[in-house]
Amino acid sequence: MQYRYRAIDAQGRIDQGQMDASNLVDLDLRLSRIGLTLIRAKPSQGARHRLGKILRRDLITFCFHLEQLLRAGVPLIESLIDLRDSIEHPRFREILASLVEAIEGGHSFSQALATHPAVFDSVFINLIHAGETSGELPQVLKRLTETLKWQDELATQAKKVVLYPAFVGLLVFSVMMFMMIYLVPKLVDFIKDMGQTLPLNTRILLAVSHFLTHHGWVLIALPLGFFLLIKLRLHTNRAFRRRVDGWKLRLPLIGPILHKIILARLANVFAMLFAAGIPVLDCLRISGGISGNVKVADTLDHLVLRISEGMGITASFKEARLFPPLVLRMLRVGESTGALDTALLNVAYFYDRDVKESIERIQILIEPVLTVTLGLMLAWIMSSVLSPVFDTISKIR
Repeated sequence: MQYRYRAIDAQGRIDQGQMDASNLVDLDLRLSRIGLTLIRAKPSQGARHRLGKILRRDLITFCFHLEQLLRAGVPLIESLIDLRDSIEHPRFREILASLVEAIEGGHSFSQALATHPAVFDSVFINLIHAGETSGELPQVLKRLTETLKWQDELATQAKKVVLYPAFVGLLVFSVMMFMMIYLVPKLVDFIKDMGQTLPLNTRILLAVSHFLTHHGWVLIALPLGFFLLIKLRLHTNRAFRRRVDGWKLRLPLIGPILHKIILARLANVFAMLFAAGIPVLDCLRISGGISGNVKVADTLDHLVLRISEGMGITASFKEARLFPPLVLRMLRVGESTGALDTALLNVAYFYDRDVKESIERIQILIEPVLTVTLGLMLAWIMSSVLSPVFDTISKIR
C-alpha cells in the first residue's frame, strides 16, 4: 500500500512524499533507515485498503511451512523471506514483508506479530513468545497448526447448525411468497366470481395475499431494521451484549451446542497455553478474550479473581458452573497429577465429539420438520383455493 507521509530529518527539515509500505509500522521503519522520523501519514488516494481477508486456512499453511523450515535448520528471518516470496495471497505477502522488516529492525518475532492484531490474535502471539523464550518454536508452531485445523473443523460444524436450516427455511419462505404474491392473486377474481360466501380459511388466505402483494416490503424492512438496531446496541452496550450472549446459550437446540463449542475451544486453547509454560491466570485471561461470548468471558474473569485469592482451579470451575460434573472430575484428576493440559485436551475432545453428534441429530430432525411445515402450508393454500370450487360443484349437482 502506498502512503503519503510527512517526516522530519535530523536537522529539523520537513520532508513530504509517498512511499510503499505494508502498514504504518513498516513505513516508520523504512523512513528511519533513510534518516527520517515520521510525523504523520495516510494512505494515498486510490490505495487499496483491502487485498483479501486472511483466512484460518492461510494461517494453517503459514504455521505448517514455517515449522518445516525451522526444523530443517533454516534461520527464522530466511524462513519468513522464503514464505514471503512463495505465498500467493497478496495481503498476507505484505504482512510477511512487514514481519521481515520488523525483525531486521530489532523486534522479536512475537513483537512483530503483535503489530497485526487483526490477523494474529493474543493466543497466537503469546504462544510464539513462549516458544521463543523456551527455544521450542517449531514445537509451538506444530501445536498451533493442529489447533487451527481443529478450530477450522469445529467452525465448519458450527456453521452447519445455522446454514442448513437457514437455507431450507429461506427456500420454504421463497416458495410461499411466490404462491402468495403471484399465484393466489390470479385466482382471486375467479373465486370472487363464484358469488358465494367464502369460507374462513379462504378469506384469511386472500387477506394474507393482499397484504404481501401491497405491503410485502414490511416483512423485509422491519427485520432488517431490527437486526441493524440490535447490532448497533451490541457494539455500544456491554451489559446488553452480555444479556444477549446469555440468551444465545439458552436457545432451544442451538444454545447447548453453542455452549459446547465455546467450552471445547476454551479447553483446547487453555491446554495449549498451559503446556507452553504460560501461567494459569494468564491462560484464563487469554482464553476469555477468544471465547467470543461476553458472559463466558466475564465468568472467566471471575475465575481469575478466585484463583488469585487462592482457590484451586477445579474448585473455581465448580463454583462458576462452567463445566458439568464429569468434566470437573477429569480436571480434578489432571490438577492432582500435574497433567492439567492433558485433562483439558481430553475435555476438548469430549466436547468436540459431543458437538458433532448433536449437529448430526439436529440435521436429521430438521429435514422432516421443514418438510412437514412446507406440506402443511401447501395443504392450507390448496384447501383454501379448492374449497369454494368444490362447494360450487356440489351445488350444481
